[in-house]
Amino acid sequence: MPNQSMQLNQVFQALADPTRRAVLERLGNGPATTSELAQPFKMALPSFSQHLAMLEHCGLVQSRKEGRTRTYRLMPRRLRTAEHWMNRQRALWEKRLDQLDSYLKEIKESGE
Repeated sequence: MPNQSMQLNQVFQALADPTRRAVLERLGNGPATTSELAQPFKMALPSFSQHLAMLEHCGLVQSRKEGRTRTYRLMPRRLRTAEHWMNRQRALWEKRLDQLDSYLKEIKESGE
């Protein structure tokens, strides 16, 4: 379980940055080269490559090098891990809010 928690932390850390989220959105349309991914951003390629390295380190993307070209593709499995965690949290809080709603209705009805 600690390893899964660490992986989840890495995914959320990666998703916390707007540049990395934009890269993931772009890769949702299909694989792209480093230069294609970097094109919309106004930053030096080494700085942009650090974003790609983090995404690859936490398992959100995978790269393949052919000659001098590195191509990235989305690896949705890690996103699903975060999605499952958020779904569990949503269910927990919806249950708690439903209980609060029932309690408040009870109080209101008994006070009238």
